[in-house]
Amino acid sequence: MKKASIAAVLLWVWAGHAQAIGGLADVTVYDRAEGRVLPLHYHEGRYYVVGKPGNEYQINVRNNQPGEVLAVVSVDGVNAVSGETANWSQTGYVLASNASFGIMGWRKSLQRVAAFFFTELENSYAVRTGRPDNVGVIGVAIFRKKPAPVVGIVQQAEPWRDVPAAPRERQQSGHPGNADANAMQRPSVVEKSLGTGHGQSQMSVVRATSFERATPTPEEVITIYYDSYRSLVAQGVIRDVTRIARPNPFPGQFVPDPQ
Repeated sequence: MKKASIAAVLLWVWAGHAQAIGGLADVTVYDRAEGRVLPLHYHEGRYYVVGKPGNEYQINVRNNQPGEVLAVVSVDGVNAVSGETANWSQTGYVLASNASFGIMGWRKSLQRVAAFFFTELENSYAVRTGRPDNVGVIGVAIFRKKPAPVVGIVQQAEPWRDVPAAPRERQQSGHPGNADANAMQRPSVVEKSLGTGHGQSQMSVVRATSFERATPTPEEVITIYYDSYRSLVAQGVIRDVTRIARPNPFPGQFVPDPQ
């Protein structure tokens, strides 16, 4: 199964992987406005990050494999490259061995994207295109490349020598894949307060390529939910430290006048 895809040309590397999840690939959410990887919060089998309204962000994917992988990226149930309702048979990003790439926005061409940014639910790209059901989730489906077949010839042996082993053909390079909305649905909890907007145009250069997948379904699907701090506290994902602070029995020295 060969699909037209795009290969990452500009690579983005980050230090450490403490906030990354994934096996075949590491995935983090990076707040570009604050210059930091967003911490992960684990709750009832799901991972969450806190988004700050107005802040641009990017999805960092690092290939941990010795060969190329295809990463099909879904934001709010929408394919980040094609804008289609996400399905893992669609296009995605091809990453070389141990390469990293920062996916900064909705792809508009091979040179530019419309920046991802956290915004009010009603202003999200998914809602504005009539697809509100999966707002609040990021999904990355990972495919490995199908190995190239081993091709060789048997040379005639000389009487005093063994038959040499057939030469092995060098593996060819390959590229990207996609994501299923059903596998990346958000939990049925409080209505989402944040979504991802269609932001300003920014440069992000890639090139078109092809990729033959080793399997018809992804070998790994990495899912990260996001919402505002207030909403995640209300859902029980985060404990509000301002509410659990212990009162101090001796905060002052003398009795003040009442106000």
